[in-house]
Amino acid sequence: MRILMVAPPWYDVPPLGYGGIESMVAGLVAGLTRRGHDITLIGAGRAGTSARFLSTYGRAPSERIGEPLPEVLHAAKAYAMTSKLVVDVIHDHTLAGPLTAPAQTVPTVITCHGEVGGEYGEYYRVLGAAVSMVAISEAQRRIAPDLNWAGVVHNAVDVTAFPFRERKEDWALWLGRFNEDKGAHLAIDAARAAGRRILLAGKLTEKMEYDYFDEYVRPRLGADAEYVGEADTTRKHELLAAARCLIFPIVWEEPFGMVMIEAMACGTPVVALCRGAVPEVVVDGVTGFIRGDPSELPAAIEAAGALDPRACRSRVERFFGVDVMARAYEAIYRRTVAGLPRRAREDSDRNAGESRDLAMPVN
Repeated sequence: MRILMVAPPWYDVPPLGYGGIESMVAGLVAGLTRRGHDITLIGAGRAGTSARFLSTYGRAPSERIGEPLPEVLHAAKAYAMTSKLVVDVIHDHTLAGPLTAPAQTVPTVITCHGEVGGEYGEYYRVLGAAVSMVAISEAQRRIAPDLNWAGVVHNAVDVTAFPFRERKEDWALWLGRFNEDKGAHLAIDAARAAGRRILLAGKLTEKMEYDYFDEYVRPRLGADAEYVGEADTTRKHELLAAARCLIFPIVWEEPFGMVMIEAMACGTPVVALCRGAVPEVVVDGVTGFIRGDPSELPAAIEAAGALDPRACRSRVERFFGVDVMARAYEAIYRRTVAGLPRRAREDSDRNAGESRDLAMPVN
């Protein structure tokens, strides 16, 4: 199939550090390419995958994340590029991009990487049948079961890219974005109550993140709780592989949580609160511990040291590898394309010869 992948504009694909969506997109491109599909990727910054790459920004505007205009401009540029390409299906991972779906001559599949309730749900309801929606967990789909869901596909990682380490060190890790929903302050409290040192690594760039960090995290830092900055890919892998456990004390209905499978790929168990997709990812008592209240986390942190790192790695290989994800999306693409009116397919194929040259790598 000829697949157009549209990534968000905020980070390179794959990202050099933070960027869960971009990591997922890079893995999906690799998996689909291995399955023989022809992939064109629209993103920002540098070309970092095997796909033909079209860039909307010479440098990803990471410092402007949270502003609306870069996202909207990215969507407008992507639509202009799409009109000159010949593809069978568009897979859009952005928020604004699906607004162009009604004007496309091929079907648009979107992956919902964030919230689907409230105003987000209203947005997707307005789009209606113009998009085929993919949830990243059953927990996410249950929040808004009336949306135009085409299926559920868990996120995945290239397991071979993560270092497996059987012998762990004695400290715990929190890794993510500094937002109250992610519970970094709860992780510190739990590790301290367990008598374990904790390292924190995460994204700290937006005002809301600084506000949360200054009020809830900074006052808790000390000799046994250290913020080590926003780790790049190499440092992140080192931390995930060495930690006794990853603490994932989310206080919202997290639709997935990439860091959980990244930790398990390194053989590191996850200690998490039972919210969102956590029960779909972690096997309680095997690859981590799932608890209902923050007061139960310290004992789980201690118990995590007895879990088998190989069981953690094996679960990711079986259920959260990129080839598993690629097969699932391939099936959704085929079902979606099969429902496309014949006229639109014929109009698309008619322009194949003159437009294919436009889908060449752009550095």
